[in-house]
Amino acid sequence: MLVKNENAVMGVAVKPATKRKTRPAERVRLAEDTRGEQRWKLWGSYLSERQWGTVREDYSAHGTAWDYFSHDQARSRAYRWGEDGLAGLSDNTQRLCLALALWNGKDPILKERLFGLTNGEGNHGEDVKELYYYLDATPTHSYLKYLYKYPQREFPYAWLVEENRRRGKDQPEFELIDTGVFNDDRYFDVFVEYAKAGPEDVLMLVTVHNRGPDAASVHVLPQLWFRNIWSWRQDARRPRLFALDAHTIGVQSKMFGEYRLYCGGEPTLLFCDNDTNLRRLYGLDVRGYFKDAFHEFLVHGRKEAVCPEQEGTKAGVDYRLDLPAGASAPVRLRLINGVLDTPFADFDEVFALRRAEADEFYADLQAELADPDARGVQRQAFAGMIWSTQFFHYDVPKWLAGDPAQPPPPPERRHGRNSDWPHLNNYDVISMPDKWEYPWYAAWDLAFHTIPLSLVDAEFAKQQLVLLTREWYMHPNGQIPAYEWAFGDVNPPVHAWAAWRVFQIDRKQRGDQGDLAFLERILHKLILNFTWWVNRKDGQGHNIFQGGFLGLDNIGVFDRSAPLPTGGFISQADGTAWMAMYCLNLMRIALELAQHNHVYEDIATKFFEHFLYIAQAMTNIGNQGIGLWDEEDEFFYDVLNLPDGRNVPLRVRSMVGLIPLFAVETLDSGMLEQLPDFRRRLIWFLQNRPDLAALVSRWNVPGIGNRTLLSLLRGHRMKRLLRRMLDETEFLSPYGVRALSKCHQDHPYVFPCDGHQLAVRYEPAESDSGLFGGNSNWRGPIWFPVNYLLIESLQKFHYYYGDDFKVECPSGSGNFVTIEEVAEELTRRLGRLFLRDEQGRRAVFGDNAKLQSDPHFRNHLLFYEYFHGDNGRGVGASHQTGWTGAIAKLLQPRRREGGQSQSKDN
Repeated sequence: MLVKNENAVMGVAVKPATKRKTRPAERVRLAEDTRGEQRWKLWGSYLSERQWGTVREDYSAHGTAWDYFSHDQARSRAYRWGEDGLAGLSDNTQRLCLALALWNGKDPILKERLFGLTNGEGNHGEDVKELYYYLDATPTHSYLKYLYKYPQREFPYAWLVEENRRRGKDQPEFELIDTGVFNDDRYFDVFVEYAKAGPEDVLMLVTVHNRGPDAASVHVLPQLWFRNIWSWRQDARRPRLFALDAHTIGVQSKMFGEYRLYCGGEPTLLFCDNDTNLRRLYGLDVRGYFKDAFHEFLVHGRKEAVCPEQEGTKAGVDYRLDLPAGASAPVRLRLINGVLDTPFADFDEVFALRRAEADEFYADLQAELADPDARGVQRQAFAGMIWSTQFFHYDVPKWLAGDPAQPPPPPERRHGRNSDWPHLNNYDVISMPDKWEYPWYAAWDLAFHTIPLSLVDAEFAKQQLVLLTREWYMHPNGQIPAYEWAFGDVNPPVHAWAAWRVFQIDRKQRGDQGDLAFLERILHKLILNFTWWVNRKDGQGHNIFQGGFLGLDNIGVFDRSAPLPTGGFISQADGTAWMAMYCLNLMRIALELAQHNHVYEDIATKFFEHFLYIAQAMTNIGNQGIGLWDEEDEFFYDVLNLPDGRNVPLRVRSMVGLIPLFAVETLDSGMLEQLPDFRRRLIWFLQNRPDLAALVSRWNVPGIGNRTLLSLLRGHRMKRLLRRMLDETEFLSPYGVRALSKCHQDHPYVFPCDGHQLAVRYEPAESDSGLFGGNSNWRGPIWFPVNYLLIESLQKFHYYYGDDFKVECPSGSGNFVTIEEVAEELTRRLGRLFLRDEQGRRAVFGDNAKLQSDPHFRNHLLFYEYFHGDNGRGVGASHQTGWTGAIAKLLQPRRREGGQSQSKDN
C-alpha cells in the first residue's frame, strides 16, 4: 500500500537519513557481482518499453522505421532484435522475459506494451501517451518498484491520435490525462514490484488498487516468454514453456535448465508461440497459436487462439480481479532456477527484507542530505536511471544482409542508413535515455548518465564508458557511434570528461588511489577519438571545428549537419570549445596517470599544447583577424565562412556562446612538482610563446593554494559572459539557464537567405518547427546536461579564484557573490523544478491541478527531457531520467575543505 506520509515520495517511505557503520547489504551484493562470485545482475529491468518503430526492426528500402513496424502490428508480429513489455524484466541477454499485461474489459487491445504516437503522428514528434512511474530500484535490481495507472474507461487510442494530428506545432501536446479518463478517479493503480531471494530467484508482486468510486474488474496477466531467436535461421531449435500443473510453468531450454514460474492464487494458464500472425498481418492461410493469442482470447473470446496442449514459447497467467471501490488485491509469482515445494512460504519475508535493504542503501547514500523531499526526489531519479537500463542488440552486418530464413531485404539498404558501420555488433545492457521515446543509446547522453550512476554503481558506470570505445562499437577510424538513427552523426566529445568525473567519484568511494587501469584503458581509446575529431572536423586545419549539430538540434539559424544554403561552412564556437574542453580533460587524465608512470607526461604536454593552439584559433581564425569572441556584444558566436571569403558572425545569443566556459581546468602545485617534464614545458611556453600564454586565463599566475588555471576565458571575459548568463531578461530563468537568450523573444535573430528570412526566436517550451524531428527544442528551454556542466565549470573557477573574485547575481541586482555561490544558486534553481515550493507545488507539473494536488499523483515524479524556460514545466520525453537524472548528483551535498570547494572528488 502507499505510505500515507507527506515525506513519502513515489509510494516509498523516506526515512530520516542516518550514518551507518556497517556496509549496506546492497553494497555487498554489488561487490559480489563485480568479483564474479554471485550473478546478482543476471536478471534486471532490461526489457525495452518500445521495440516497434526502431531502426533495428526496420527492413524498409528507405529507412522509414516508424511506418515499417507499427504499434498496431507489435501485438501480432515477432521482433527480430529485442522485446518490449510493461513493467518488465529479463535476463541480461533478453532470452527469457517476464512482464505484465492488463485488460479492463473495455479496451480494444490487450495492454501488453505502452502506447504512443510516432514521429509523424505527434504535433511535436513521437511521444508516449501513458502514465507510469519508476518508483524505486537498487543497482543489482534486487528490489524494483513501478507504477502504471490504468484507466477503467476504454483507452482513448483513436482520440489521442486524431487530436494530436489536429493540433499544430504552436499548440501543446494532447496527453492521456487531458482526455479525462482519470476523472472521478476511475482508474487502477497497478504497482509492480520485484525482489530477488537470490541471483536466480525472482519474486514478482502485482498489487492492483481500485481508486474509483464503484466496483471494477480487471484482468491481470503476467507473461513469460522467450525472445524469438528461431525464425531467422534454418532448422533453429525452439525452447519450450509448458504447464507442469495448474500453478506452475516449466521452462525447457538449454540456457535456463530447471527454471520454474510458480503462480499464486487460482489463475488460468495460457500458452501460445512468440511467432508472427501471418494470417492477420498478411492474409496467409496458416495455422498456429501466435504472438497475439492472449489478445484474441481475452478481447475477442477466441478460445481456439491459445494452445490446448498448454505449451509454447509464450505463457500467460490470467487473474480476474473484482475489486470494490477503494479495495486492492495482490498477485504473486516466483521465477526460480530450481524446484520449490512451498514457493510462497517466505514470499512476504523476502519482500520485507529487500525493501528494508533498499531503505538501508539509500539512507547510507543520503546520510548528509537532510531534506526529506530532496531525498525522495533523488531516490526516484536513481530509480529511473536503474529502470532505464536495457539490453540492446544490433548486429549491423547481419541487419544489412538479412536472415537466411527470411526474404532478402531491399538492395537499397546496403548503401543506406548505417551501411558504413559494418563492424558494429551490440549485444549488451546499456543505459538508455528513455526506454520508450529513445530506446537506443546516445553517446553524449550516456556520458551524462554515468555521473549519477557512479554514486550507486561505479563499476557499471565505468563499464558503460568503456563499452562505447570497444572495437565492436567505436569505428576503426576512431569515431564513437552516436545513435542508431545515424551512427555517423557527431555528438559533443564529453566522454573524457565523464571518465575523469566517474574516476573521481569512484576513488572517493574506494578510499584508495582509484581505478587507474580504467583510466589508462579509456585514455588510449579516447586518443583515437580525439585524432578522428582533428582529422575529420577541422576542415581547414586551423584548429576551428565544425562538428555539425553537436546535440543542440535546432539551436542555430541553419541545420548545422546539412549543407548550408549559402554554401561555405560554419566555424562553430561550441564545436571549438568542446574540443578545448576535450584537450583539458585528456590532459588531466594523462597527468593523473603520469604520477604513477612518467611516460604519460608527454601525452599531457601534447594536449596542453593543443589546447593553446585552439585558444589562439578562437581569437584569430586562420590568421585572418576574425575571432569567435565578439568584442562589441561580449559574447561568443558561430562564424559563417562564405565561399566568396566573407566571414559573417551569426549573432544568436545561445548556449553555443556559453559552452567556452566548459573548457577550464585547475592544477595543484603539488602535482606539478611531481611532474618535472610537464612543468618544464609549461615554463617553456610561458617564456617562448607569450602570444599563446596571454590568450589563456592566468595559467601562469598562481591562484588560491598556489593553483594553476587553464581556461579559454581570462577574468574580464568570464565576467562579461557571466553578466549575460546571469541576466534574468536573457539566460537566467527561475529554474536554470536557458538554452537561448530571452532577448530573442522581442528581437528575433533574422538572417536573409535566397529571398527568405531565416529567424531564430525564443521559444520556451515545444519547438514550432520540425527540424530534427521536432521533438526537441534548444531555442529557450532549460536542459540539464549543459546546466550541469556550467555548474561544474563555475566550481572549478572558484577553486582557483577563491572568495575574493565576485560577480553580480542576478545581473543588475546589486548582489555580489562568489563564483561558488553562483554555482549553488544555479543548483537551487534546477532543484526547484522538482522540489515542492512554499505552496506545495512542483514546477515540473505545470498547471495540472491533479498532478499538483492529488495524493496519488503529487509525489510521483517524471524527469523530462527539458523544461519550460519561464515556468519550469516538463517538456519533451517524459521519462528521460537519463541525463535529467543528473539532478540526483546535484542534490548530493558537496564536501568542503577549509572553506573552499573541494573539486578533487566531488
